[in-house]
Amino acid sequence: MLGQAFQATRKGGRTITVGLPDPARELTIPALSLVAEERQLMGSYMGSCVPKRDIPRFMRLYAEGKLQVDVLNSRFINLEQVNEGFDALAQGEVARQIIKFNLL
Repeated sequence: MLGQAFQATRKGGRTITVGLPDPARELTIPALSLVAEERQLMGSYMGSCVPKRDIPRFMRLYAEGKLQVDVLNSRFINLEQVNEGFDALAQGEVARQIIKFNLL
């Protein structure tokens, strides 16, 4: 899929990867397109977040209603359901889940 995204990138454009690929997977792209078409391929780990800077900003945006993260959550699960949660994630049944901790 990353190769297809790179091929679809316009001249002078940038393709940014998100998520972690299979460690054994290799990517083959035409080397000439990097130079002649001035395309860029860039990795992004965890959104390239700087927690000390970004988390307070995200919290403020969420509190102001400008960052709608609730729509990203597929469901809430309890800690006891974590294995089922991983299974559902692996099978593509959910996108995101939030674990609710029942504190005494």
